[in-house]
Amino acid sequence: MKLRKPRITASIWSSGKIICTGATSEDEAKVGARRLARCLQKIGFKVRFSDFKVVNVLAVCSMPFQIRLIEFTKNNRPIASYEPELHPAASYRIKTLRATVQVFSTGSVTVTGPNVQSVASAVEQIYPLLFECQKKLA
Repeated sequence: MKLRKPRITASIWSSGKIICTGATSEDEAKVGARRLARCLQKIGFKVRFSDFKVVNVLAVCSMPFQIRLIEFTKNNRPIASYEPELHPAASYRIKTLRATVQVFSTGSVTVTGPNVQSVASAVEQIYPLLFECQKKLA
């Protein structure tokens, strides 16, 4: 099910659990989930809004430089892994923040974590490591 405002997509499971994706903030996710519950109530379902929680936050940012992934992975083993046959990005896990960072050679970085604070901390933590491995301009 999709909502236009806020722009979210919801998956509704037979157990009654609903998963919302696409919100740009935690507040927007909650508003979207409430609107979705209200829509379901209007068409006759008995809906109760309870146990709302944000489980994952995904952020995408772009570095102002390209990255040498092989060098990045060698410098940060065993935390970083890069399997170009499987995926074009190097993966870097930060266990203390429970965050995963996907680093692409173009400088695009995707961060997944449990909350906004851990995602922001992950970006701050990985930037110096990426800066060391930037591709030099020709």
